[in-house]
Amino acid sequence: MFGDLLKRLTQPDNQPLPSTDARLAMAALLVRVARTDGHYAQEEAGLIDRILAKRYGLGPFDAPKLRAEGEALEGEAPDTVRFTRAIKDHVAYEERLGVIEALWEVVLADGIRDDEENAMLRLVASLLGVNDLDSNMARKRVEARAG
Repeated sequence: MFGDLLKRLTQPDNQPLPSTDARLAMAALLVRVARTDGHYAQEEAGLIDRILAKRYGLGPFDAPKLRAEGEALEGEAPDTVRFTRAIKDHVAYEERLGVIEALWEVVLADGIRDDEENAMLRLVASLLGVNDLDSNMARKRVEARAG
């Protein structure tokens, strides 16, 4: 199942991804960012569930299921480029800003922002085609909501 999805994520065409593939790519990217610091806490998994539920209108059982599938896909994907490319090629810039905000929520969930996480978010923002200024503003919006 994931092999076919990974193949679709790297195809050069600009055909829209089926919504299930786009959701799974988003879930895998959230998990990848959460795992960046070497700690994948239950709080982060719960936050990912809430982000997915809100973003896609999922129920209390569907969001954890999507996250679990994202965890499995993230474990199989050799690099972050596969997820970000799929999102960049198929999602408008304004929506990608929302993706960056969601990723910052995950990074900031434990209250610690380390160098690895900062580097990962800079890489992901760049791969998504989101400039540093917009990524920084997204982080500040997330911090303001949490503060």
